[in-house]
Amino acid sequence: MDFITRLFGLPKTQQQPDIPFGRFSDAFKSDAQQQAFDRSLESFEQGEYLAAYRDFLTFLKDEDAREPNIIWQETESEIRFELWQGSQHITGFANAEKVKAESKVARADDLNVGFMRRLMEVNFNLKFSRFALDADNNLIIIFDTRTVDGSPLKVLHALRELAIHADKQDDLLLGEFAHALSPAEDRNHGEIPEAEKETKYNYICRSIEAAFTEIDQGKPDPNNYPGSYAYLLLALAFRLDYLIKPEGFMMDLLEKVYATYFTKNNLTPQIKVQQMRREFQTLLDRPKVEFFKEMYRTRSTFGANPAVPHGTLASFINGELANMEWPLQQGHDALAFAVPQYVAGFTLFHQAPPKPDREFLHLFFQITESSFFRELRFNIPYTDAEDRLQKFEILKGIKLIVERNRVQFTRLRPDTNRLDFASHTLFGKSFLMMIRDLDLTKE
Repeated sequence: MDFITRLFGLPKTQQQPDIPFGRFSDAFKSDAQQQAFDRSLESFEQGEYLAAYRDFLTFLKDEDAREPNIIWQETESEIRFELWQGSQHITGFANAEKVKAESKVARADDLNVGFMRRLMEVNFNLKFSRFALDADNNLIIIFDTRTVDGSPLKVLHALRELAIHADKQDDLLLGEFAHALSPAEDRNHGEIPEAEKETKYNYICRSIEAAFTEIDQGKPDPNNYPGSYAYLLLALAFRLDYLIKPEGFMMDLLEKVYATYFTKNNLTPQIKVQQMRREFQTLLDRPKVEFFKEMYRTRSTFGANPAVPHGTLASFINGELANMEWPLQQGHDALAFAVPQYVAGFTLFHQAPPKPDREFLHLFFQITESSFFRELRFNIPYTDAEDRLQKFEILKGIKLIVERNRVQFTRLRPDTNRLDFASHTLFGKSFLMMIRDLDLTKE
């Protein structure tokens, strides 16, 4: 804290709010965790099943979590474990005969054909787990296998599938089939202050309305330049996903926005842009109380985003930034700026790049969305009251990231001389170029 205090000039007693951003990722395990998984595989091959599963659970434990994401108890013949994924609580056991895990998704007050058919269709695509009804009419998702067939690698894939589908389906099913389903008793999540919910809701609405205004102005004509407006709406979807960290309906809708544009079909880009807009209109039409129901704190064990090397992000930046040149030259700043926002948001939505990249992309949003962070009570000095970029503060923020990662990434030396502070748009372009040219090789 002393170093941060000296760097930012903050009082020692001042702390930033404890508000998470972005999707959880388990892509980067520590050396100790990787060694635990290797031991797990070796023990399983030798028939030492409890030792194998003990090391496997150690591998899953998030060392940086404020609250434990997984706990277990062991006897001479069995291990019983609990883990958390979003709002879902998963319980299970492993012994010499069997491995089993399950999670209650909802309670079925009425055996409605709609949700039963929905889950039968989901079951068709599941590889390891399945949705079912237990004796108490609880809608559960379950995985079980004989221990001799339950290698740690198989159990890893199975638990990941079970946990992610349980967390995704609970809010969706409860929202769509409220007349037939009620919450399961063991839904587990933390509360968010009402002020934070209000701030996030207002940000959602004004961000969507600003994008609609840009489209409705018709300069350039959306029918002639649908690609530029696709960037605008995709950037909006990814930005909301990262900054709001939505659950349930909104999370699913933002994924639909992405799928709408990139699904290969016979629809023209113009029609796809219209469909994307209709999805966002659905959010605007949704009652505030429904948003508030899906705003809560979670802890997770599995992430869906794969780890990627820095070179993947560098290539992506290189390929996408060229698409901002035309709107930039024509004076369409909002459309030009959507390109670097899209690059940053897409990467954080779909991938898990190395830690310095993730921190620089978070800094990008802190700089370009400073007012939102300040509304959440963060001390963000990167812009002033008129939203003008503060060069000195931004350079300090970059230096802080370098200092945090210097031990592991000894060649991390961002070229800040290339940054352009003339406008948000030019800054966004130059900032991503700075990230692109980073050297993240380890010695």
